[in-house]
Amino acid sequence: MPSLLAIASLVIQALLIIHCIKTGRNQIWIWVLALLSFAGIIAYVAAELIPDLVRSRTTQNTVRGVKKALDPEANLRRYESEARLAGGNVASQQRYAEELIKQGKPAEAITIYRGALKGLYENDTNLMLGLARAQFESGAAADARATLDALITAQPQFKSHDGHLLYARALEAEGNIPRALEEFKVLAGYYPGAEAAVRYAELLRREKQLDEARQVLRALLDHAQLAPPHYRRTQESWIKQAQQAISAL
Repeated sequence: MPSLLAIASLVIQALLIIHCIKTGRNQIWIWVLALLSFAGIIAYVAAELIPDLVRSRTTQNTVRGVKKALDPEANLRRYESEARLAGGNVASQQRYAEELIKQGKPAEAITIYRGALKGLYENDTNLMLGLARAQFESGAAADARATLDALITAQPQFKSHDGHLLYARALEAEGNIPRALEEFKVLAGYYPGAEAAVRYAELLRREKQLDEARQVLRALLDHAQLAPPHYRRTQESWIKQAQQAISAL
């Protein structure tokens, strides 16, 4: 047993020395690890590895996920308090309204957005887009489309792929299928993610335009196959939906 521990210590020491050299740590650690055995290992892990782990994005995301699971409305309470204390501060109202939508309370978000869309911010693009999203999520597709029309009129130079997608979905929800298909067709050609193409193909399928649906899905899957790993990772759920959809056609 002592010999196994000694071998394990030597292996760990060697690995940590390699890590120290490759990551450009202070060279003193090489001597500490080489001469102090278990004490050196503990010191290096405590001083160098654990702080890196705590600072890593993955760890921070995990911690945020745990906090959200334990108290899903923590952010909502915080943003509500900030909006109340800040009075007419538009940024705090917007954060609060966005969190209300995330928490499944779009009707309350509509009230906040309408309260913020006044004076200098009467035609603010982010606020109007947020209002349209809240209206759509509350089931008022016609109101959402009307808000987006008003945004286009007030800010004709404003471009937003997410706003465009919301406009197409609102048209679809209203039952204006021909216009929705037109908007989705344009979206599928430039939308940065896979969602627009998947939604377009689904609408084509429901309208019995199966050949067109296959073409859209095949183009999306071909693009995904050639795209960088980051694209496939962030669009994984939509790509899976596309694969399932094309298999069912």
